[in-house]
Formats: sequence, C-alpha cells, structure tokens
Amino acid sequence: TLRRSLSRSLVCEMCSPHLIPPLEEVELQKQPCSSTVWWFNSNRDRNVELDCHPFPHCIIKNFLSSKTFGENLQRELLELNFHEKSNDLYKFKQSDDLKKRKEPHIAGLRAALFGPFRSWLGDVLGVELETTVDVSCARYEYTDVLLCHDDELEGRRVAFILYLVPPWESSDGGTLDLYATDSHFQPQSIAKVLVPSWNTLVLFEVSPVSFHQVREVLSQDKCRLSVSGWFHGSSLERPPRYKEPPFPRTPHLPRDETVLLEWVNPVYLDISYQEKIQEEFEDSSEIQLKDFLREEKFKEVGDALQQAQILWMKRGPPNKRCFEVASLDTLPECVTECWELLNSEAFFLLLSNFTGLRLHYLCPADSEDEEEAKQKMEGEAAGSSTESSAASAKKEKGLCQLSTPVCCGNVRRWSHGSYTLLHDGEAEKAEYALDLLLPFGCTGWQSEFGGFTCYIANEEDEELLTVYPEDNSLALVYRDKETLKFVKHINHNSCSADTSAFRGFYDFSFVYYE
Repeated sequence: TLRRSLSRSLVCEMCSPHLIPPLEEVELQKQPCSSTVWWFNSNRDRNVELDCHPFPHCIIKNFLSSKTFGENLQRELLELNFHEKSNDLYKFKQSDDLKKRKEPHIAGLRAALFGPFRSWLGDVLGVELETTVDVSCARYEYTDVLLCHDDELEGRRVAFILYLVPPWESSDGGTLDLYATDSHFQPQSIAKVLVPSWNTLVLFEVSPVSFHQVREVLSQDKCRLSVSGWFHGSSLERPPRYKEPPFPRTPHLPRDETVLLEWVNPVYLDISYQEKIQEEFEDSSEIQLKDFLREEKFKEVGDALQQAQILWMKRGPPNKRCFEVASLDTLPECVTECWELLNSEAFFLLLSNFTGLRLHYLCPADSEDEEEAKQKMEGEAAGSSTESSAASAKKEKGLCQLSTPVCCGNVRRWSHGSYTLLHDGEAEKAEYALDLLLPFGCTGWQSEFGGFTCYIANEEDEELLTVYPEDNSLALVYRDKETLKFVKHINHNSCSADTSAFRGFYDFSFVYYE
C-alpha cells in the first residue's frame, strides 16, 4: 500500500479558491485496478468518492466553492447557442467549443480545469496530461439520450462531467450508467448508476472497458445541463478488438411457386408488373411494395406475433444493438410459414425478378460477373499448371454459377429503448447485400418515436435513405460495401398511456447475398 498526504495548503496553491474548494487533508491509497494510479479516500471524505468498479471513476461533490459562481456559470451557459446533435448514438443539444469563450465564469472554469486542476490530477494519477483544451456544454431534455460507448479516441485519457442541474431523481432519467464487461471487453449489464446532482464533478479513466451511457431523459420539464470534456494524454494500450462470430447464412428452402400464390398479393405476381418494379429498383436501389401480403395472411401473422408462447430473447451487446429476437422453435405455425416463405426458392426467384440481382440460378448472370469469374479462373489456372483438363472443364462449365445465393434473418420485436448502432466491426464486414424488411403492428407509429432504419455512407454523416416502419409494406434496399445502416433509438414518446399495453412493432428482417 502506498500512502500520500495532500495538505490543505498545497491544494490551495494549485486550485483557484473561487472555483475548487480546498480538499481536506486525506490519505490516498493506491488501488491495483488499472494501469493508471487511481486513488480513493481512505477516510471516506463526504465530498469525494473513488471507485474501481466497474472501471476507475471519481465523484467530487460541491466541486465549485461558490454557489453564486455556479449560478452565474449556469446562466452564461444557458445563453449560448446550442445545436441539435442526432445520429445513431445520441440525441441532445451541444454548445460550440468552449475553448475560446470569453464569458467570465466560463473562462474561469476553463482556466481552472485545464490549469491547476489538470496539473493536480496528473500528479495524483502519475500521468502526464497535455495542455489540450477539450470542453463543451450539453443540454439533455425530454427523450434526449447518449447510448452505450467507451469514449475511446486517440489522446483521450480522463473524461469529466460537471453537472449544473435542478434537483434530480433517477425517475427523471438522464443518469450516467456504467457498464460491466465480459472476458472479451464487451459491455454486458449496468453495474452502477450515477444520478446527476448540482455542482458535482464526475471523472473516469478512458479505457477499452469504460463503457457508459446517458440514459434517456424522461422528465418533460427539467434540463440536464453539464460541462464535459476530456483531459488528454497517452492512450492506454487496447487489446485486439473482439470480432463477433458471423450470423449463419443458409441457401433457400425447396418450396415451389404455390407458396407465393398462397401468401403474396396477386398484383406482385404479374410478370409485367415485376418488370416495372425492377426498372424502378435499378434506378434507385430501393423500393417499398405496399400491401405485399394477402390481407388475411398479414392479419393472421400480426395477431400471432402477440401470442405469449413466443420466447423473445434480447440481442446485444449494448454498444452495438438492443432489441429482441424470437426463438424460431417457439413461433406459432402461421409465423413459421411466413418465415419459410421468405426463405423459399420461389421467393428467391421473385426477388430476382424484382431487383435484377442474381438470387436464383434461373436468373441470367450479369456480363460483368461472368468476366470476373473468367479472370479468376484464368488466374487460378496460371497458378496451377498441373491442373487436370477434367477439373478445368468442370470450372468452365460452372463459370456462370458464381456462387450459391444465401440469406439470413430474424423475427424481431421493437419497443421503448430498442436500437442498433454503427460500429467498427460492421464497417469491416460490409459487403454487397439486399436488405428486406416486412413490419407488423405499426398502426399509429410516428417518425418522432424512432425505430426507423437509416442508411448512411461509411465515415460520413450524410443520410442516403430512411425507411420508416409501415404495416405490410415490403422494403427492399440494395447496399454496397460503403453503405451502413442503423435503427434509431425508440424513445419515450412511443410509450402508451396504458403501461400494461405493449407499444412497439415487429418485423421480419432478412439479408440476401448473391
């Protein structure tokens, strides 16, 4: 155990007496929970709490010594211009960078944080913190949220949040939730909940396991105002990024066209209408086919999805997704039949007719595909001069059979708190694919609830397409390797006044590969 005393006089020399109250003389004890030296107050000073679970963090209450200073700081912050920030990960309002603001109380806080306090913090942690100023102000109001993430960017070493909020309860939402992680350094469950309180500073070490979220604000009349940013320094070493096992893909099921006649609206089985659909799809790479299933079939499946016999399982981890999928062996018979329809050979051929994609062997191969396959075969032949003529002939015979079309899919349930996020692993595995969505139970669903699917260009904020859930409307979207997608967080607006009633929707989600 290593002990250190920080005297009142030393702290007063280092910290502005107008901003940061003098710390009492305390004994600080090293904890073996991190590569950084994190300390806790062995005397359990009532204003300071340090903890290594689920990752190193510190809570300092009554951080500003002057109540008047805090109130004036709050007033200056609320007078700033705020910008709506919204993407897959968050929705809230953020100020411009506070790095050069000249308002006296904002400038005073900035000078203290990135001057004396930074020096003191670096000394206590045994880490050299840079002079980089990285600070802004955030306003979270009703339905605003920041979903699970780890804060890791090059140079970020310690994160901080100073709360300037009215009296706050956990029922107001807006809590800072800290996640425990598994053996793969993936977040699993919330291990600690921090309720915002006036004039409280929270610090935590940025690391591969510092997963946290700002829970959705549920209060309709309170503003969660905070000043936040990072102290920069050498980043901690990151272990190899965990790669999830791929979702199993399967070829089509052997079902003939009678399954289409039984399930699909007859208008979509007309060859001339399929040609029109294909023309439109080839122009825009997406289409929505309304009233796709026969009305009686759609109603039967929609009713069956609400049955209690279905086992719904939550899909995570929360830094990537949060929704429910049905266990296929618990599905009612008609839902299983709908699942088999979307997996059937006849449906693969129908999709080929809708899109022009090669999802069935009866669909002619594209000339570019043939040329690519020919070049590949010639390259392999050049690399193996001893290849038998029989093997060569076999390859040439299968030239147009480039690959076996496959698919994967889920029956999903969406409700308050559901979402999917963009993540590095998804970008690395991006490939050409046809997405299919067929929603159920969307009557009365509004765009302000969330739950819509956004397609964006990789490493860009530009939205290419938004698909809103609509009953019995089959959405088809073809995406390339540079296109990613996410489902927007479903917020509290979606909740029914009757808390016993389910307020959400279901969908069949499939991905097809040529």
